[in-house]
Amino acid sequence: MTLSCIQQPHPHLNANLDNGILTLAINRPEAKNALYGELYLWIAQALDEADKEDAVRNVILRGEAADFTAGNDMQDFLESAQKPLDRKAGMTPPFVLLKSAARFSKPLIVAVRGVAIGIGVTILLHADLVYSDNTALFQMPFVSLGLSPEGAATQLLVQQAGYHKAAELIFTAQKFNAEKALSTGLVNEIVEDSYAHAEAQARHLATLPLASLKQSKALMKHNLEQIIECVDHEAEVFMSRVKSPEMAEAVAAFMQKRKPDFSQFH
Repeated sequence: MTLSCIQQPHPHLNANLDNGILTLAINRPEAKNALYGELYLWIAQALDEADKEDAVRNVILRGEAADFTAGNDMQDFLESAQKPLDRKAGMTPPFVLLKSAARFSKPLIVAVRGVAIGIGVTILLHADLVYSDNTALFQMPFVSLGLSPEGAATQLLVQQAGYHKAAELIFTAQKFNAEKALSTGLVNEIVEDSYAHAEAQARHLATLPLASLKQSKALMKHNLEQIIECVDHEAEVFMSRVKSPEMAEAVAAFMQKRKPDFSQFH
């Protein structure tokens, strides 16, 4: 067994392997499971190792309790944004995780409860099966923060939702419910208990020939390298927006608990 997420557990990621199903549950309830640098990389490493581990037949990614994830931990994000970028944008932690999810060759199932904000939505585009309950609240807030989309969302969301629906989610940056997530193709089904349903589906998939599942996924994701290139390109644009005056105004408004005023920018 080569899964470090089980051998050396992380305080904010619960990992359990049972009958070929690796469940990764983000466990930071006090911050609505907001993600930060080390945690991004830990989840990415867990996916990379699970992809190579014969004992793992599929992965469920979810929150431990009431939420999936509130996205970037704001304090960690602001601290990182103040530091000079010492590597390619695509090698920073959030994009490392997104590329690990994109490259994962086995079935990846996501179960959503509560908030799924920012990367909590973006990563759904790289999952194979997504189940949500009616408590779920989604948001792609990037534009409202002076930023731009990430994780090949400009390519994948348009493919899944169609241009007009993708534009609405990205441009308005508004929160939306499970019904809208279903209509835009972000989730497969709205169920009463998303965790139990995801596990039931994972157990079914674990009985099927893994080689056939992997080959089928590879055929459907024949443009994987193009997706990875898009992730890297969006990362460069995203990180350039981090230094923008619009982002500075969004941060100032957040700290001062007021609405941002973008009218001065063109």
